[in-house]
Amino acid sequence: MNYTILKPQQFGRVGLLTLSRPASLNALNSVFFSELIDYLDYILTDEPFDVLVITGEGKAFAAGADISEMVGLDPNGARRFSERGQQTFLMLEDLPIPVIAAINGYALGGGCELCMACDIRLASFNAIFGQPEVNLGLVPGYAGTQRLSRLIGLGGALKWILSGLNMDAREAYRIGLVQDLSEPEKLIEDALTLARRIATRGLKAVRTAKMLLRKGIDMNFQKALDMEKEHFAELFNDEGIEGMKAFLEKRKPSWENNK
Repeated sequence: MNYTILKPQQFGRVGLLTLSRPASLNALNSVFFSELIDYLDYILTDEPFDVLVITGEGKAFAAGADISEMVGLDPNGARRFSERGQQTFLMLEDLPIPVIAAINGYALGGGCELCMACDIRLASFNAIFGQPEVNLGLVPGYAGTQRLSRLIGLGGALKWILSGLNMDAREAYRIGLVQDLSEPEKLIEDALTLARRIATRGLKAVRTAKMLLRKGIDMNFQKALDMEKEHFAELFNDEGIEGMKAFLEKRKPSWENNK
């Protein structure tokens, strides 16, 4: 895998993916989407690790979609442009493994939509978030209108998207867009520490919990409970039994991903 924008690394059972286009504040262009699709296919096929951390190089996580690519589009081209971003971020969201966004600077427009497609968001105190598309006479096109309302509520999403204002990391944390804050120099360390902890839990349990949370939020509540019940029971075939025995025997579980 030879990429021009993405820099993949691996630390044991944790992957770290860095967006590296710092001169453009890691703006998302067609090359980025081609590379990300290829990388996600690699994760799905080879299952090289159990948790993925995504971050950006330099002053930005990602400062939005590349406007120089957008400006020449007609409505049909814009529709395809939006659809490609939506489908790529759905592919990221649907990964069976947890994905942590380590947001180190600007996360605007498409960059904010990218971090919202991740499962957990950690931000440095100097991170800046926003969906400023209305400032260009546009609306978010990579599911920003849908994910932001689900994450922070309809009123908050309307405020931020309709105003085109940015928010700092503390405000993003206050409204629940971000789950934790770090000093800039400790952000990656903190993200990797969380990722390593998740990677040492029961592999099937972690993947099942992610699936239940992701699918259940848009389901009828009773159907979601039925789904939870069935998957809870399935874990008594292997990981659950080992985990409970280890607890009672006061030892570490001997799960497949911990051997």
